[in-house]
Amino acid sequence: MPWIITKYLITAAIVVAVSEVAKRSDRLGALLASLPLVTLLALTWLHVEKQPASKITNHAWYTFWYVVPTLPMFLAFPSLYTRFGFWPALGLSALITIISFVLFAFAVKPFGIKLL
Repeated sequence: MPWIITKYLITAAIVVAVSEVAKRSDRLGALLASLPLVTLLALTWLHVEKQPASKITNHAWYTFWYVVPTLPMFLAFPSLYTRFGFWPALGLSALITIISFVLFAFAVKPFGIKLL
């Protein structure tokens, strides 16, 4: 149990630190947010917890493919936010991501990449 609490505290501290930096500097906050911090933490936790190499490498492999369909959301959100406000823009961005993900999953399936 103490290990899980430690993981939560470290992970939460990093997320809070990124949001605090973003308050002070748009560019630096975006740079930190764009780093795969969650993935790096997940890979670290998997390694520390002695998961097999196949589990760790599969996590990295699938993370790459799942990131690609999220990119349109980052282009759409600023425009949606100025038009509709924060919450509707966030909801529409999530919908764009879901649609992009489904389309992308079907597009890469012929290449042997199974995302769904």
